[in-house]
Amino acid sequence: MSKDITEYNFPQDLKTMSLKEMELLSYSIRDFLIEHVAKTGGHLASNLGVVELTIALHKVFNTPQDKIIWDVGHQAYVHKILTGRAGRFDGLRQLDGLSGFPKCGESEYDCFDTGHSSVSISAAAGMAAARDLKGEKNEVIAVIGDGSLTGGEAYEGLNNIGDSKSKVIVILNDNGMSISPNTGGIAKHLGSLRTSKGYLGLKKFVKKHLKAGSGLGDTLADIKNDIKYSIMDYGGVLFEELGFTYFGPVDGHNIRDLIDVMVKAKQLNEPVVIHTITQKGRGYLNAEKDPGRFHGVGPFDTTTGASLEKKTGSTFSELMGDFALELAEKDESIVAVTAAMGEATGLGNFARTFPQRFFDVGIAEQHAVTFAAGLAREGMKPLVAIYSSFLQRSYDQLMIDVCMQKLPIVFAIDRAGCVGADGETHNGMFDLAYLSSMPGMTVLTPKDGNQLREMMAYAFSLKAPVAIRYPRGSADFDNNIMSTYCGQNPRVLQQGTVDIWACGRMFDCGRQIAGLLNREGIKAGLVDVTCVKPLDISAFDFKLKETRLIVACEDHSLIGGLGQQLTCALTPAKKSFLCFGWPDEFIPQGTFAQLADRYGLTAEKITERICRELERKA
Repeated sequence: MSKDITEYNFPQDLKTMSLKEMELLSYSIRDFLIEHVAKTGGHLASNLGVVELTIALHKVFNTPQDKIIWDVGHQAYVHKILTGRAGRFDGLRQLDGLSGFPKCGESEYDCFDTGHSSVSISAAAGMAAARDLKGEKNEVIAVIGDGSLTGGEAYEGLNNIGDSKSKVIVILNDNGMSISPNTGGIAKHLGSLRTSKGYLGLKKFVKKHLKAGSGLGDTLADIKNDIKYSIMDYGGVLFEELGFTYFGPVDGHNIRDLIDVMVKAKQLNEPVVIHTITQKGRGYLNAEKDPGRFHGVGPFDTTTGASLEKKTGSTFSELMGDFALELAEKDESIVAVTAAMGEATGLGNFARTFPQRFFDVGIAEQHAVTFAAGLAREGMKPLVAIYSSFLQRSYDQLMIDVCMQKLPIVFAIDRAGCVGADGETHNGMFDLAYLSSMPGMTVLTPKDGNQLREMMAYAFSLKAPVAIRYPRGSADFDNNIMSTYCGQNPRVLQQGTVDIWACGRMFDCGRQIAGLLNREGIKAGLVDVTCVKPLDISAFDFKLKETRLIVACEDHSLIGGLGQQLTCALTPAKKSFLCFGWPDEFIPQGTFAQLADRYGLTAEKITERICRELERKA
């Protein structure tokens, strides 16, 4: 292949490529992905696994008229390359750069913003219904991984499409198994059989003329089921019973076979499932050996696969897992639950040490919460570890199945606040608001490893639900300010005319602000808020007499967070307030430092605002 990837006019150039040229293109794309993700970080293994699949999609279908919806979307890098965005990959997941997920505002080829799992089929159902209402003829394709099929919404979408009979093509990207030598031949045979005139004609005849309950109808139905169960795998039968015509399994790395089956699917005017088998990390040995580590990876050495990020200490996730293991060794009733994020949430060692007490329910956060409620109802002490942005999906289960029943469940809420490069869909900026609204829920916010340890022990001692939210990244042990959570909330560390109330990640920023104000001759106070719900300020009225201004700092949306709750609680004190947090919008990708600077959440910019406010009041 003579051209550089960035020199092509995709997807138009793809339409005229021969099979050999497309195969060579797959190698170039993999080299391009490895080179660029090694610099910026990102989702590598999942994208390496869908190179041929994506090439076939853009060869057969006419985007953007035909709509391709990528479930989760972290496997859409190849799609971005093949839709004219290769030249922007140096800015992948960087501030103001190319998103790591599909974004409608970024390209007309991205037809639906995604970032969470199990949504593509439902979105496709809606798009297909709109197409049919408008009398249009474009194709709608949902690409979903086998992992996302553990989410209940996927089956709700399948059920809706199967019932409506609207033309939708669902491509199941299955990277959970290997490909046997003869699978491709069987898949080809079934594909040819299903699209043959004889098969389709018989299918229409049976539907039109046979009445339910007739002897002949029952006999043919029995024969049909016997054939299906004898030559198709269980997954195929499941999709057929839901109302889909099933093709597969298909070798997801064979471009010829993929194109062939997609062309066959286009010929049908009914719901179709194409089951492809792919290998996560395909074409890069390090990722093939350890696809989990290369699922989401920071900058790395392309030769060795070793990370180029400097580790500054244990992360909150790792420490949470360590502390959970310590507690579980002393209490056999402690169990751990996660939604396909065992290693990522720090529970890897727990799972290996207590496999019978560790439950990974797959990508099914709603089920995870109610499953934990069932465990708690029967006397166990569940720890549920889920990313903040994913826990949002379980609002009703948290409210009704947990809080209403006052069940003792500890929620380890990872990636709370700004997460950085993953952007809007992964930021955990709303948990304080919705958790604080739930009766009986306690919400804790550790600033360091010491507080996290104490909070976990305290949480398991309560007979009520507790949420501990903490950010992505390292958790220092602040030995300068030893913390004791119980009975010390909030804690006035120093008193001043301007009091800084800070929680979690923003505590260190609050301490810097206090130092800067003191240098300006302004007596600054500092309050360490370790518990946002319940926010008990009853013991602090006497400390507020000399306070002219109360400042709240938090890594959360301004709406419903610490600042808003503090303002309401202290209104009778007739004090002035300044609240600093994320504005009422979806915060884009970028490093925390970059975004804090842009949105005025650095110690320097907050101090400037405070000084201006004091001058205004003076």
